[in-house]
Amino acid sequence: MWRECEDLQDYIVGIRRDLHQIPELGLNLPETQAYICAELDRLGIDYKKNEGDSGIIGEIKGGHPGKTVLLRADIDALPIQEDTGLPFSSKHEGKMHACGHDSHAAMLLGALRVLAAHRGELNGNVRFVFQTAEEISKGAQQAIKEGVTEGVDAVFGLHIGSILGGSLPSGTLSVVPGCCMASFDRFVINVKGSGCHGSTPEKGIDPVTIAANIVLSLQEIVAREIAGTKPSVLTIGMINGGFAYNVIPSEVKIEGTIRALEEPVRMQLAKRIEEISRNIAAAFRGSVDFLMDWGAPPVINDEKMAALAAEAAKKVLGGGDVKTSQDAPNMGGEDFAYYLAEKPGAFMFLSSADHAKCTDVPHHNPKFMIDEDVLHKGSAVFVSIVEDFLGR
Repeated sequence: MWRECEDLQDYIVGIRRDLHQIPELGLNLPETQAYICAELDRLGIDYKKNEGDSGIIGEIKGGHPGKTVLLRADIDALPIQEDTGLPFSSKHEGKMHACGHDSHAAMLLGALRVLAAHRGELNGNVRFVFQTAEEISKGAQQAIKEGVTEGVDAVFGLHIGSILGGSLPSGTLSVVPGCCMASFDRFVINVKGSGCHGSTPEKGIDPVTIAANIVLSLQEIVAREIAGTKPSVLTIGMINGGFAYNVIPSEVKIEGTIRALEEPVRMQLAKRIEEISRNIAAAFRGSVDFLMDWGAPPVINDEKMAALAAEAAKKVLGGGDVKTSQDAPNMGGEDFAYYLAEKPGAFMFLSSADHAKCTDVPHHNPKFMIDEDVLHKGSAVFVSIVEDFLGR
């Protein structure tokens, strides 16, 4: 069945380009949902709309009894102003599919089109989910709440782009057993002082100075409190405060992220960020309001399912274009981890990094692009996995 995906290349590219023009954020994606539902209707595939968000869950019932496999695509975008110059660029100001989720949806629809046409041959069922809010790590949990994993025997997902820093040639797939991505969480530190005129700092409490000391001190957690054999990242991405050059503000807001491969390290990072922030603020007569916005745990592939996915992908791509090991896990995060905490499965990476085509730009970049020539391969890998897992 997977060979039919190559003939759907133009179909898959067309869907990707349509979705690329209507990026939406978070849990509420009405245009995206309407587009995908219309295509599912056209293909005669049963589905339901989620109650709590714009997600879509459906199932293709096979002609013979058997297991149920779940395929997932995330469909949300990012708050980024596109700067690619593509003729199908985003029509939504300040929003962009800068992580390839438009491609994920298109590849899954391509796979579903083939699977639906052959449903009578399948020994089992293919469930699918078009998931919202991956970028804020809320969509997978909502899909699970809506029942997407109930009765499922295995789950598979695929991510496209300049994977592993563009080190894999376009069209290469990576699927490894065990931990392949880090946890990812967001923290917010609201530093509170007392505003005053810049000429009389002694009359106030300066949250800018407090924030500066907090930022510098937080870097010591990874450098001096986490063992060098325990990969982790602590990054400050935003600092906001003040409104005039000669005024000391009353508040400064700090936001950042932590990444870890092990749960104890993840917990230690969060604990120490709060302790250090509160104590430094107190030392300077200020205070902090601290928020730990928990994202997703590490992505840990099941060994058997990773091996099954690799063998299925080799049929499509050839053995030389399927990688089953990596030097170190990717420190990026993915809420696909929540599915893997529920069911055995595997998360895969399909490279679309081609320097000659300028598609090796990092994810979350205003100039992010993909090599569209690989899209049918992603669909074919999904179909091949279903064939091998369910049988015909």
